Amino acid sequence: MDGTNYSVVTEFVFLGLTNSWEIQLLIFVFSSMIYVGSMMGNSLIMITVIFDSHLHSPMYFLLANLSFIDLGVSSVTSPRMIYDLFRKRKVISFSGCITQIFFIHVIGSVEMVLLIAMAFDRYVAICKPLYYLTIMSPKVCIFFVVSAWIIGFIHSLIQLVFVINLPFCGPNVLDSFYCDLPRFIKLACRDTHQLEFMVTANSGFISVGSFIVLIISYIIIILTVQKHSSTGSSKALSTLSAHITVVVLFFGPLIFFYAWPSPSIHLDKYLAIFDAVLTPFLNPLIYTFRNQEMKVAMKRVCRQLINYRKIS
Repeated sequence: MDGTNYSVVTEFVFLGLTNSWEIQLLIFVFSSMIYVGSMMGNSLIMITVIFDSHLHSPMYFLLANLSFIDLGVSSVTSPRMIYDLFRKRKVISFSGCITQIFFIHVIGSVEMVLLIAMAFDRYVAICKPLYYLTIMSPKVCIFFVVSAWIIGFIHSLIQLVFVINLPFCGPNVLDSFYCDLPRFIKLACRDTHQLEFMVTANSGFISVGSFIVLIISYIIIILTVQKHSSTGSSKALSTLSAHITVVVLFFGPLIFFYAWPSPSIHLDKYLAIFDAVLTPFLNPLIYTFRNQEMKVAMKRVCRQLINYRKIS
């Protein structure tokens, strides 16, 4: 090849999750309910943090941004998957596939950085409580969020630079319900072993590296918490357990996708459902059910909204 893009493929065909009508109906009902629930739950968290002054703190600022990202996670793949369930021919345009890949990696990277920022926030709150407000100043919180988006865009653009001009002149069938780099690259009509290794090393290294950093930080925090027996430490440990649960749910499927040497195709697809549909739904539940302050604030905001509607 002389660098010119010889692609003749203008669209890709998804094989979807299953050919069984009964299972498709079950997945449709389940995914639709979970999608609506995740949109409502994450939106409620954002509204509560914005309008309740009691939650104007670094931890809840980062949590609101995580909820915003989870809205994106839910919206990148879930609506199309639900729409495609009852389509006989599930197709996506070449540009649509590239766009989906781009946003998947942007949002995934932003969420990784936010989870690291939230771990740092908990480390400062528990290990250096006297300096918490000084270290976690509004400028630092904004820096974390802006950095997360910059890193996300850079990571995604680097990935796409290497694949955007790949020639696609043969098969255009993806054994999945969404576009992502590993399967997308394999359809190119040239040797892509080095490119596949680069993508796996890039995304796999970021996923595994971030997960290890988070686990080490949580171990340090837990060891610090164990030295105390006060009520505050118990509350901190409860909040921390919610963070750890979210980290495991988020990174588990990602590590399987990008760092596992030879993943199972069928398991890969169903783990993708978990990552794209279930995780954004579970995050609000984890953070609200295990956080009394958030539950009280949500009740306050709901009462205010109800009173406002009565007055108007």
